[in-house]
Amino acid sequence: MAKVIMVQGTMSNVGKSLLVGALCRIFKQDGLRAVPFKSQNMALNSFVTEEGLEIGRAQAMQAECARIKPSVYMNPILLKPTSDVGSQVIVNGRVVKNMSAREYFAYKKELVPDILKAYEELSKEADVIVIEGAGSPAEINLKSNDIVNMGLAAMVDAPVLLVGDIDRGGVFAQLLGTLELLEEDERARVKGLIINKFRGDKSLLDSGIEMLEQRGGVPVIGTVPYTHLLIDEEDSLSSRLSNAYSKAGLINIAVVRFPRISNYTDLAPFEALDNVLVSFVDDPRDIEGADLVILPGSKNTIADLRWMKESKMANAVERFASKGPVIGICGGFQMLGQEVSDPDELEEGGAMAGLGLLSTRTRLMPKKTRTQTEGRLEGLSGIFAELNGLDFKGYEIHMGTTQNQDQENIREIQEGNVFGTYVHGIFDQGDLAERLVNALAKKRGLSLENQNMDYQAFKDSQYDLLAKVTRENIDMDMVYKILG
Repeated sequence: MAKVIMVQGTMSNVGKSLLVGALCRIFKQDGLRAVPFKSQNMALNSFVTEEGLEIGRAQAMQAECARIKPSVYMNPILLKPTSDVGSQVIVNGRVVKNMSAREYFAYKKELVPDILKAYEELSKEADVIVIEGAGSPAEINLKSNDIVNMGLAAMVDAPVLLVGDIDRGGVFAQLLGTLELLEEDERARVKGLIINKFRGDKSLLDSGIEMLEQRGGVPVIGTVPYTHLLIDEEDSLSSRLSNAYSKAGLINIAVVRFPRISNYTDLAPFEALDNVLVSFVDDPRDIEGADLVILPGSKNTIADLRWMKESKMANAVERFASKGPVIGICGGFQMLGQEVSDPDELEEGGAMAGLGLLSTRTRLMPKKTRTQTEGRLEGLSGIFAELNGLDFKGYEIHMGTTQNQDQENIREIQEGNVFGTYVHGIFDQGDLAERLVNALAKKRGLSLENQNMDYQAFKDSQYDLLAKVTRENIDMDMVYKILG
């Protein structure tokens, strides 16, 4: 059986996903087969495996860190919020149904066999399983039916590393308070504490760390510095959505930040390029100065389309499209057409007029499309002509079909300045993103230096940097001791 170690956090967004990825890459570098695992994930960023099964994007990223293929066993339960009080429940890669928070709370104990089966399948081939928790183990109102933090740790007998985020303040209270709220047997599982996202002189923490270890009875095994990395993140808490990583750019790309935005990681290849500023915007005025506008994925197309109209963002995009290029991906693609209808009430029912920038019509369907896909771009014109003849690979995740004027189901289409596609990750391969940016620069009379960007190689270098920073700032000898 595989060895196991679990990373839990004092709250959401403390960096659990990246630390699990870092450990997977470190173990791989040390000659071990590491496998990530998260029993239950709540996220709008998802990925489709080779088998056509849906998992959280973070587990796909962690698999890449471990240099193995993503598997549905790495994330047997995925919750994709459709509203403030409900989510689409996905089990073993397939949609079960939409549930309210209360309904799912009563249902989730039935999923323990699925969780244990997935874990057992991973353990057959892994040397080390690195588990990621969710939220905080000290959410005492949820502990009775816990299947993702200490409840899971007990099921698989996992030692725990507890991570706190000093960048958001109060890290000593985070860590000590969490320990204090744990039951005695749960607290005994915590073998090491990690302070994450530190900026400054570590020696200034010494007195606090000493007191924390004395009162908590658990050693601090690392203080990891805040490092800017372009690695796929998990959910709407991402600092990328608040433009925290904004840099000066000669080419400005405005990404509409829907209330239920999903798979915004499609924009990462543009973010990796020099001289490009990618901004996530929810103010129509921020559209005006852009060189390219992108409508990304959405977990509730009709609700986000309504928001587009009520916020006047729809008007801003329509005006922009008369002079500049617009791209819609998945839900954003659906919104660009004449109408989105929902006869089966999968989202909100009824029908809503789209932005009218494409001649397409979309009908939401009960059967969810989940598939990896590839193709070649042909027949494009205008600014998009630079992409003709280029191959792409990606994946589709969507409820519904989109038809052109001839009532043919389509995957992508261009009309005038507007291009729509169902393919997530379409810009991840080769130099598609760079080619498009160079075409945008040429339109403005600019010439950008050719970067020869290989985004896949760039991602791998980011994983190596993540592992390097983590190895240098965490006591890996202690980690291996905890592993036994």
